[in-house]
Amino acid sequence: MQLELKKRVGAAACMLLATWSVFAGGAAAASGAGSVLLAPGASAKVETSIGPTPQISARCDPTQARFSPNPQLVELGRALFHDVRLSDPVGTSCASCHDPARAFGPDLRRGLRDRDKSPGTARGSRAGQFGLRAAPSLLYARYVPRRYFYQDDDALVPSFFGGLMADGSADSFAEQVRAPLLDPLEMNNRTVQHLHARLKGNGVAQQLSAQFGKQVERDPEALMRALGTAFEAYLQSDELSPFSSRFDRFLRGQGTLSAPEVRGLALFKNQDKGNCASCHTVSETASRPERSLFTDYGYEALAAPRNKALAANRNAKYFDNALCDTARKLKWPEPEQWCGYVRTPSLRNAAIRQSFMHNGSITSLREVLDFYNTRGTDPKRWFGARGKFDDLDASHHDNVNVNSPPLNRRPGMPEALSGAEIDDLLAFLRTLTDERYVALMPSDPSKAVTK
Repeated sequence: MQLELKKRVGAAACMLLATWSVFAGGAAAASGAGSVLLAPGASAKVETSIGPTPQISARCDPTQARFSPNPQLVELGRALFHDVRLSDPVGTSCASCHDPARAFGPDLRRGLRDRDKSPGTARGSRAGQFGLRAAPSLLYARYVPRRYFYQDDDALVPSFFGGLMADGSADSFAEQVRAPLLDPLEMNNRTVQHLHARLKGNGVAQQLSAQFGKQVERDPEALMRALGTAFEAYLQSDELSPFSSRFDRFLRGQGTLSAPEVRGLALFKNQDKGNCASCHTVSETASRPERSLFTDYGYEALAAPRNKALAANRNAKYFDNALCDTARKLKWPEPEQWCGYVRTPSLRNAAIRQSFMHNGSITSLREVLDFYNTRGTDPKRWFGARGKFDDLDASHHDNVNVNSPPLNRRPGMPEALSGAEIDDLLAFLRTLTDERYVALMPSDPSKAVTK
């Protein structure tokens, strides 16, 4: 659990708590009281701030959000989302890594040459170049709130929520768009100026100027803002939040779950078993599916196994530090304590993914459940002969969650879940697949996705 210090005791915990109290108090004096808009229509009272990040009085409620994007911007955003002129070289669009036919997630076979194999991440605009992280599904992404801290009554210090990207490095779609467009491993434009020059030359800038004015043809940053605004409108449209799964029909009283699925849901919520709902929130008694987005938008350090197929990982000293890089940028106190933390993804449509974890290191949903169930009892299975977390610098191993079930097991202890119980969990997770994508699920739930 983020910064609730269940691993930390004694003087160290007191010192950390004191640091946060002083830092937050100073920020509060500077910022004053007020409210913040976390999503369209969803505001929250600000109690204080930590750096530029507000700490609010209550968790963000996604059912408060109201989305009414401009229809013209939605159409423009949809067209741009599929426009292969955005990449250098041309040929890669946003839809290349967020394929509408795959729940707006990646098809890892796209663009591969005969002998190529994806390392578990999507190919970029250049042959042989792959992203450093697994591309998420963009379905339901409109509900991701802006960055904020919240402190439960029984927590010693605040927990962090929201923000886009696995490391929370973007606070809005308009800001997030820079990352894939400029990343040399993705769309490869490298600089805003280079992107601007290219899009002026291929007609995209002129297409944007019809909606946003001639400034986008003169000013690289204006063009970037226009792209972000158009993409944001499209991603906030109802097209990307269909709520058409069997579980959604169950919530609305329009269908039932099978006996294994009901058992799986119970295991999902059982704090001594799967304990999944502690991060992947669900409310099966609420008819509004927005209450069951299967993520709390919080962050955890889970120590996913190292993906040795990623080119960057050939350097033994390279680690994806995730949230602590964002913490440094935002000048949070003690940023090192966030190293290894990544944002909790939604589990909707997880049953059709071809790779899992932020680094794409796991290839089936069954294997993900095995990882949670046996990371503590059989660490050598995941981390090699030493049995030590291998994708996080040793100085950050204390950040890893070793307290929440089932991650709190040790070698020699019984596993939290039996094989039959994992089968039931899989059965339940498959009910979260939207209707359009049901045919992509493997017929054997324990196997990797091949369609």
